[in-house]
Amino acid sequence: MLVIQENLLPLALMNILIENADSLEFLTSNGTWTKNVAEGKQFGTTLTAFDAAKKEIVGKFNIVAYIPASKQFINMSHGKGKAAVETTAAVAAV
Repeated sequence: MLVIQENLLPLALMNILIENADSLEFLTSNGTWTKNVAEGKQFGTTLTAFDAAKKEIVGKFNIVAYIPASKQFINMSHGKGKAAVETTAAVAAV
């Protein structure tokens, strides 16, 4: 018999977002950054978010799960976007 605690939040109520690790802003659907978590672009999976973040002009980023009902963030992954690679290459060329 499957028993489910009633105080557990359904996973469907979790938003997966890209967060700029330095500014703590969230990527929006139009490619800008915002402090308002509700304006952040939602991704279906952490892998999709990670792949998109790697293509963004951002240094360090976090993939976070946000639970609106409890206003909690869960860090799922992290990495470096295109800006970090381009900056490193420019410094190495000097």
